[in-house]
Amino acid sequence: MTDSNQHGRPTTAEHQTRHTVVVPSSINMVSLLGPGDEYLGIIEGAFAAEIHVRGNRITLKGEPSEIALAERLLDELVTIIRTGQGITSETVERVHTMLRTETTERPADVLSLNILSNRGRSIRPKTLNQKRYVDAIDKHTITFGIGPAGTGKTYLAMAKAVQALQAKAVSRIILTRPAVEAGEHLGYLPGTLSEKIDPYLRPLYDALHDMIDPDTIPKLLAAGTIEVAPLAYMRGRTLNDSFIILDEAQNTSPEQMKMFLTRLGFGSKIVVTGDITQTDLPSGIKSGLRIIEGILDGVGDISFNRLTAHDVVRHRLVGKIVSAYEEYDALTQRQQATSNPSQGHQSRGSRS
Repeated sequence: MTDSNQHGRPTTAEHQTRHTVVVPSSINMVSLLGPGDEYLGIIEGAFAAEIHVRGNRITLKGEPSEIALAERLLDELVTIIRTGQGITSETVERVHTMLRTETTERPADVLSLNILSNRGRSIRPKTLNQKRYVDAIDKHTITFGIGPAGTGKTYLAMAKAVQALQAKAVSRIILTRPAVEAGEHLGYLPGTLSEKIDPYLRPLYDALHDMIDPDTIPKLLAAGTIEVAPLAYMRGRTLNDSFIILDEAQNTSPEQMKMFLTRLGFGSKIVVTGDITQTDLPSGIKSGLRIIEGILDGVGDISFNRLTAHDVVRHRLVGKIVSAYEEYDALTQRQQATSNPSQGHQSRGSRS
């Protein structure tokens, strides 16, 4: 490998230090630094440091704090490679982001956690908040995952549900959503029950196909081992020995949220996911998801977890779009609060 003499952010001549990292001989340098030094370029751009590579020796020169952080990043990448995972440019950027947050969790531990594997594909958390969300599901009977689209709220919850089913920790999975577009009055829609509910539940089926052999899914559905149904069909039931996921919970009324949570039976676990900025409820109806944290504050064995634009794992542009809307909503709230202080707290994006 040739020497690299590119620079990251500017450094001051004084207070600079130099340190050499010796990469273990068992680690392929192309795997670590990327094809054509792609990952090395990302590292150089991320730190106020000068980086030179010769063989398996990486020399870092710059401000002590930056050198220490760059060394930690290289160590985390080596650890990830040793787990058998491949490194990508996204991996490098996510490790760097986590290190900058000064968290006590090791990025390698976050990115190497294997929740579920299917057809050679592993499902893992990709951000620190996702890892904390997954851990909360393990530790609590009821877990809320609140955040914008693309943050993995529902996908990770479903992976944990399938994991629990495979481990025989539960005997069935129940997936539900409010069919808000139809006002939950599905009986008035044409077609069979399946034809009525499929459009509202299709995203849940799509995720299932990523996690379970598609040929097995119809059998599990027919046996009732996996149930996918609108929220209205949960009324009057007690759900024992089940992993229950309520998706799109921002579209529940307070009464519907109470109805759903009180379906909890023995040996069951509930995960509620939603985005409080995307409520589709009719005007004048409060979102059950918006007010639930205030209601359940102080109740044990319940966890509230928030994900942000930084946790979006879709196309990078999605994260930027989410951030732009968050900034717009915050600005709108401030303007409304200024023009009408008595009603500013009720603006879009704030809690009810």
